[in-house]
Amino acid sequence: MENLTKLQYPIGKYSMPDHISDQKLNEWITILEVMPAQLRDLVSEMPDTQLDTPYRPEGWTIRQVVHHLADSHHHSYTRFKWALTEDTPVIKPYLEKKWTDLPDLKGMPVEWSLRHLEVVHYKLVRLLKSLSTQQWERSFIHPDGDKKINLRQNVGQYAWHSMHHYMHIKNTVIRENW
Repeated sequence: MENLTKLQYPIGKYSMPDHISDQKLNEWITILEVMPAQLRDLVSEMPDTQLDTPYRPEGWTIRQVVHHLADSHHHSYTRFKWALTEDTPVIKPYLEKKWTDLPDLKGMPVEWSLRHLEVVHYKLVRLLKSLSTQQWERSFIHPDGDKKINLRQNVGQYAWHSMHHYMHIKNTVIRENW
């Protein structure tokens, strides 16, 4: 069996850079722009037996990962909007593990979350591409540790989050020879 840490963090843990160049920012926006289509290509034809396979021991199923991405990125989009319209708001975190266990997602087709993710990413990328230099410096406070996160940093975190979970699924496909 593969190393559990590698299964859990297939692209490594996220590390927020001190300086974020415009080139890096554009790379991250591109990841956000293309990831929903890449994810759709990867999972849309999977039967339930594959969707209900955990990506690692005691990990979420592929179905849960897809639904989690839609929920999480919806939250991120809202956080961007709050930061752009309020003065350094304190955002509300959510208990993502409990969200994935709610009964509405049990057996729910991934198609609904794929569509949701496509719409949220389309709106998010459109928003990000329109921001001024001054707007990029706006921020919010995450109450876990009272961390101040500016919008550049949040793009990096969600680009990483996109690829982190995409690779959970991709590695499962490779490992299971699907």
